[in-house]
Amino acid sequence: MPRLLLASSALAMTTALFAPAPAMAQGVALAEERSDDIVVTARRREESLVDVPISLTVVSGDTLLTQGAPDITSLQRQTPNLTVEVARGSNSTLIAFIRGVGQQDPLWGFEPGVGLYVDDVYIARPQGAVLDIFDVNRVEVLRGPQGTLYGRNTIGGAIKYVTNRLGNDFDFTLRGAYGSYNQVDLVGQVTVPVTETLAVGGAVAWYNRDGYGENLTTGAEHYNKDVLAFRGSAEWTPNDRIFVRIAGDRTADNSNPRHGHREIGFANLPVFAPLESKYDTRAGIGDDNRVVTWGVSLTGEFSLSDTLTLKSITAYREGRTDTLIDFDNTPGPVLDVPAFYDDDQLTQEVQLLWESDRWQGVFGAFYLDGRAAGAFDTVLGGANLTIFTSGEVDTKSIAVFGDVTYALTDRLSLSAGLRWTQDKKEGTVYRQNFTGIRSPFFGNPAAIPGLVRTNYTNERTDDQLTPRVSLTYAIDPNVNVYASYGQGFKSGGFDMRGDALFTPTTVLGYAPETIGTVEGGIKGNFLNNTLYLGLAGFRSNYKDQQVTIQVPNVLAGGIASFVDNAGQLVIWGIEAEAIARLPGGISANLGIGYTHGDYKEFLTYIFGGTEPVDVSDSRFLQNTPAWSINFGITYERELFGGTMQLMPAVAFRDAYQLFEVRTPLLDEDGYTLVDVSLNWISANDRFRVGFHARNLTDARYRVGGYNFPGALFGDSVIGFYGPPRTFTSTVEFRY
Repeated sequence: MPRLLLASSALAMTTALFAPAPAMAQGVALAEERSDDIVVTARRREESLVDVPISLTVVSGDTLLTQGAPDITSLQRQTPNLTVEVARGSNSTLIAFIRGVGQQDPLWGFEPGVGLYVDDVYIARPQGAVLDIFDVNRVEVLRGPQGTLYGRNTIGGAIKYVTNRLGNDFDFTLRGAYGSYNQVDLVGQVTVPVTETLAVGGAVAWYNRDGYGENLTTGAEHYNKDVLAFRGSAEWTPNDRIFVRIAGDRTADNSNPRHGHREIGFANLPVFAPLESKYDTRAGIGDDNRVVTWGVSLTGEFSLSDTLTLKSITAYREGRTDTLIDFDNTPGPVLDVPAFYDDDQLTQEVQLLWESDRWQGVFGAFYLDGRAAGAFDTVLGGANLTIFTSGEVDTKSIAVFGDVTYALTDRLSLSAGLRWTQDKKEGTVYRQNFTGIRSPFFGNPAAIPGLVRTNYTNERTDDQLTPRVSLTYAIDPNVNVYASYGQGFKSGGFDMRGDALFTPTTVLGYAPETIGTVEGGIKGNFLNNTLYLGLAGFRSNYKDQQVTIQVPNVLAGGIASFVDNAGQLVIWGIEAEAIARLPGGISANLGIGYTHGDYKEFLTYIFGGTEPVDVSDSRFLQNTPAWSINFGITYERELFGGTMQLMPAVAFRDAYQLFEVRTPLLDEDGYTLVDVSLNWISANDRFRVGFHARNLTDARYRVGGYNFPGALFGDSVIGFYGPPRTFTSTVEFRY
């Protein structure tokens, strides 16, 4: 089989929307791609998938399109031990976990445990990161700590978006979709070669859908979608040794806020009773919500010689979120939170890639200057009390890293890498009581100022050396076994919700967390490249895990927040992926993941005071099912002068908790999703018609929640649910 070389770059909705369209699928599903020798860039250089000593899942952009994937949360339906969900209360904020490591809280100042890369640019904030799928060449999901190869040290893993370059051919693509809940998607894009060496491209995308439910108080749509995005780019390739790209993008998400669903009633009052539909709400805070993100980037690649390549990535991004969260889901301001987030980041990365007969390596430096700020009111209507909270975290990070592979023999290779990271953070937190419904900062100038609960500015500097080493042995040219050890690091910080009166130690901030992971596996193409098989086992020693806890507490003036360094956690598990090309135009794929976590020590200040308490016996992994299993079939045949594809798929996720503490009213019991797609692609690649049915059994499953029981908080226990059954038809034309 010929080698399938997939181009390297990363992109997402704000950027991936607008990259040029490749030739339409010719019935080439993920199963067939993996049976060939796929070249990936997981280690910052082009190499075969089976040669990479990392547990790695590759999903092609064409596969995502033919499956009718609406956004990147679809990745968890086909990636072992991965959780990617829309954050509770939002429409476009991402929550990601890999092997039990992630970050659930999207508040400003907290860093994700799973790194997201867009055009090789690290995205520091989760707001606006639920990315729609369009023209993505492939997505690489790297499991385990990544630090010796990538710009930012990511402790849980990384998600890379890889798309095509513009090229030098004129290209025009128009795609439309219509589906359930009056879904209307329109995407148009164009690539124009200006000269033989210069090309420009641009596109506009509009995604619109009515809500799965309704706000019965205001009459507004609930769980709707309203997104408008555009991007322009230019690429200059004067010769085969120089490539330069400049790109700019902007995305505006005007979807209504998600207020969730009350899971329990309160005091026999009908207005607090749970509604029959999991997507309906009675929230009275309003329906104004807006998320705007934009950025520019400059990428340059320069071949200095046959063995050396220099790469530079410069980027600047900004984001602003104005949102409302009605925790009580009732018409009154029992527990309401109006909020805004504001952030920006400047990043610069330089890489030197080196390759010779027996050596391969990457050496680099990374710089980040980021600011994350915001403010919110916590409105307790029953007490006529508002707690105003605001803060800002400024981060300056520098790092140098390197990773080298040496071929000891024709079959045995040794890789070693090392990274040094230094993060300097300055945190400012302010928290004050006001008498009245909302503070002056959110529209109530008559509110009476009260007790200042928190008012401090503090700094901390954290640095760490993190190594990685791996040994790979080729049983034959198509089968490799490997063993590796790697460390990850995430710097400390400051809790933007911290209450200095209730928990005085909050002004000191929280410490870094570290992880060390041992992994072993086998990857290979078997039976004349008709079967791809990947198996991996891992064991991680997770120390000083940063855990965010929010609990209702009258002494704290409402809701108490803590970020604890939870001691020690041991996580182990397995991953298996098999993809087979069968006779008769049939291919099948199977993915299995298992993760088990055991807290050896969990220290918390949750009870106040200055001495931590060990509660490890009652703490468990969050957002991580023990088992995740997916299975899919692709059947292809020639029909009506083109290729017809039938793609049924099943994804099972075992029971899981939303928080480290078991919460029976919110914890998910597990669920199975059934999807079916039918596609027809013309022989000349100019037309694609698709029909996609997702969640055919109309399962109801929780993806998030809040737990604030108690009379003062109106027993605000609310859940957020994944999409119901939907049907979508798509048409694509390319010239």
